Amino acid sequence: MGDVSDHAAGDRKVPKLPIEGKRNILITSALPYVNNVPHLGNIIGCVLSADVFARYCRLRGYNAIYMCGTDEYGTATETKAMEENSTPKEICDKYYAIHKEVYEWFNISFDKFGRTSTPQQTEVCQAIFKKLLENNWLSENTMQQLYCDTCKRFLADRLVEGTCPKEGCDYKSARGDQCEKCSKLLNPTELKDPRCKVCQKTPRIRDTNHLFLELPLLKDRLEEYINKMSVAGSWSQNAIQATYAWLKEGLKSRCITRDLKWGVPVPHERYSDKVFYVWFDAPIGYVSITSCYTPEWEKWWKNPENVELYQFMGKDNVPFHTVMFPSTLLGTEENWTLMKTISVTEYLNYEAGKFSKSKGIGVFGNDAKDTNIPVEVWRYYLLNNRPEVSDTLFTWADLQAKLNSELLNNLGNFINRVLSFIAKPPGQGYGSVIPKPSDSDPDPLTHEPTKKLVGSIVECVEQYVEAMEKVKLKQGLKTAMSISNEGNGYLQESQFWKLYKDDQPSCSLVIRTSAGLVYLLACLLEPFMPSFSLEVLKQLNFPPETPFSLEKGDIDRASRPWDILPAGHKIGTPEPLFKELKDEEVEFFRTKFAGSQADRIVRAEAEAEKMAEQLKKTKVSESSGKKQQNKKPTSEAKARASAEPEISIARLDIRVGLITSAQKHPDADSLYVEEIDVGEGQTRTVVSGLVKYIPLEEMQNRKVCVLCNLKPATMRGIKSQAMVLAASNSDHTKVELVEPPKSAQVGERVTIPGFDGEPDDVLNPKKKVWETLQVDLHTNTELVACYKDIPFTTSAGVCTVSSITGGSIR
Repeated sequence: MGDVSDHAAGDRKVPKLPIEGKRNILITSALPYVNNVPHLGNIIGCVLSADVFARYCRLRGYNAIYMCGTDEYGTATETKAMEENSTPKEICDKYYAIHKEVYEWFNISFDKFGRTSTPQQTEVCQAIFKKLLENNWLSENTMQQLYCDTCKRFLADRLVEGTCPKEGCDYKSARGDQCEKCSKLLNPTELKDPRCKVCQKTPRIRDTNHLFLELPLLKDRLEEYINKMSVAGSWSQNAIQATYAWLKEGLKSRCITRDLKWGVPVPHERYSDKVFYVWFDAPIGYVSITSCYTPEWEKWWKNPENVELYQFMGKDNVPFHTVMFPSTLLGTEENWTLMKTISVTEYLNYEAGKFSKSKGIGVFGNDAKDTNIPVEVWRYYLLNNRPEVSDTLFTWADLQAKLNSELLNNLGNFINRVLSFIAKPPGQGYGSVIPKPSDSDPDPLTHEPTKKLVGSIVECVEQYVEAMEKVKLKQGLKTAMSISNEGNGYLQESQFWKLYKDDQPSCSLVIRTSAGLVYLLACLLEPFMPSFSLEVLKQLNFPPETPFSLEKGDIDRASRPWDILPAGHKIGTPEPLFKELKDEEVEFFRTKFAGSQADRIVRAEAEAEKMAEQLKKTKVSESSGKKQQNKKPTSEAKARASAEPEISIARLDIRVGLITSAQKHPDADSLYVEEIDVGEGQTRTVVSGLVKYIPLEEMQNRKVCVLCNLKPATMRGIKSQAMVLAASNSDHTKVELVEPPKSAQVGERVTIPGFDGEPDDVLNPKKKVWETLQVDLHTNTELVACYKDIPFTTSAGVCTVSSITGGSIR
């Protein structure tokens, strides 16, 4: 099952060209912008997803190349250069190296990872422009643009921020080209209350001349292409929706030039002081990067009869690839290879908010490496959590759960059980040798456990191929992983450890079959976790260059897993493939990566100062006398230390409560005073700061979740004897009550399955029990209230909120 040659990130020595009669696939992922370090959302949104598909294509024997690189021109680079007091070229060189290093660590197998600030980019971009000009698809127009009198320059889109004009959005930090919150594409002059990003002053509108691509004139050709290819290429639903939304709004002329210095110069005498707008030149980067890969690039890009173009990106990039770029190429009236299939991801959110490069929020590529969590774990988690049809959420607790239960206890457990048993000495195992079949072996096709297993495996492999061909990567991964489920079940059902003593021929068949599954898993999972597959090869004692393959004959071998590995082959040394991620490590990472990168730097500096101060004190105490250093803790102190129980969610006394009455606090406009029945025979008085979020009438006679063992606190003269639990969104503009099921019994305890124990009578505020546990209370994508990822549970079902996903509960 053949080609695991590890395509390290970088360039291949012998460029591939399309081959007549073979399936030729050209793969691109959205060019990551070069003004920052890529975060995990960027990585799963484009480069990692495309890498999985590229690796799969190579396994199938397709003639595939994967092109990518950094998008380097435009305002964002100029802005970053100003921030770092350097030139745009220096910024690009710095961040190109960072991007390349991150992708190499993530095992991204580019055939070429290039950049757009090259002579080839200028050449291809200007050639396309001249064709559009020659074919009369361009127009000249005067447009109004924001001009900053303080900075003495026209402000390109990304140098302007303001309030989004879209009704219902009103995001205060919308950029001049696109609102990050609602994804609406904008012109800077549409923003409400615009401000210059450099000096924060209000710019004025001034006339400037520019060139435009006449999209309305290309509408018929574009719609014909979209209608045909969205069906033939099985475009993802989110891509289709975004594209048709654009067409429905009506195509408008789009400006293709900008008043900047850093970019591809416009080869036109009246516009020689301008450069091309980044939306126009960036997609052309796919072409120019291919031209850096091979001088015969046109065999890939002007060969639609023999080449299929697959493109991967996040949802905010869709219109540029389904409307703008195809229109540009159609306008040249040349025989371009247009996109056949587009694979689009929604957003991967981080804990309770959004990943953001500009704000430095989330886990970034270099952070992932610094955690010492292996790359195969990161790849697996991101792909398992790939936001294919809706936004998904990265949480440290979920990463821990998937690593410990799916990779360690399922996949790693199966492989280790099989190989460790083979490695046992004769008399206990097979002396590290794949057992040879004998005449007394049962027929695999009639041996009931094996026959049943093969039926499941064949079905899994067929489903895997079907999913991967349709670029349903998440489904492909889950299907491959189900084979290790089947393998674990097969081992349990056959009870091979008993067979070894009682029925050696049957045991030999079970072990040969299971060893074949180990190799099959390494093959199917290679696109997702190439480093894992290499480690399995090592433990099987095959050289790392051993080719995996999923061509027709190889797939057929899945129906005879006992024949996959040669009998008599000597395996290597089995070792655990995955390591458990412990609770304390998860808590450490959650704390370490909280807030923005700027916050983390401040925290690190404060920690360094604190440590330096402690070192000074240590030196003083050492010089004043070393006897105290050796003083042992008294038995009384030890007893006190051991008496404090561990901080567990079971220590919280959360109950189903019924608000019997609620009114506004007489001395505080923002507070309610409620009387809540928590099953004690008399109500408790509770003060809650919910006035601006929940109308008074909605507070009456409703069931809520109540934390009953906080120390009572007086709030504006009224003692609050408990706390009503509520969830808030990331910017605390929306708050909703956590509600138990309507049929839950008043006074019953809300539990977290798996956490047993009696609650404290009163939580000791000095021990910060509530504060420690609260950071793990949140709502998930199904609106269920959770501790980590375990639901708040009552006898009548789980507790929920109305609409806030990823909210923090307090």
